[in-house]
Amino acid sequence: MKEKVYIETSIISFLTSKPSQNLIAAAWQSITVDWWEKRKSHFDIFISELVYEEATRGDPFAVSKRIEVIKEIPYLQITDEAINLAKMIIKPGPLPKKASNDALHLAIAAVHKIDYLMTWNCRHLDNAELKPKVRNLLLMKDFNIPEICTPQELLGGNKK
Repeated sequence: MKEKVYIETSIISFLTSKPSQNLIAAAWQSITVDWWEKRKSHFDIFISELVYEEATRGDPFAVSKRIEVIKEIPYLQITDEAINLAKMIIKPGPLPKKASNDALHLAIAAVHKIDYLMTWNCRHLDNAELKPKVRNLLLMKDFNIPEICTPQELLGGNKK
């Protein structure tokens, strides 16, 4: 049985955007493409209606590229349980109110017992200061704790 990965919107954006002149963004784009081409097949991947909604914002050409990439990916439902958990993650939880969509991505992954939440959002999701607080909250509320990570962390290693 394959491990499950929830693909957050930033991954789709880095995968489909035009090459960046910013060195860090260009590296993230390269890593994302590398994971998508070489490692995606090792996992069962999922998105949600929230990913679709976020992917349809902005430049029409960029939107069409993002939609093309996600059209075959199965959706996880945004359940009442996920919505309620997202509210707990925001208030009095570790994420600020402006990160409500980020909290919902996390809640969807937790409720659906996803192994990994893949993101390049290091401000609110893959944040070393916030992740222990998020894990603690999910543990206290008896929810699955998805490992929040970047594509770089799921590129695989040398197995002996």
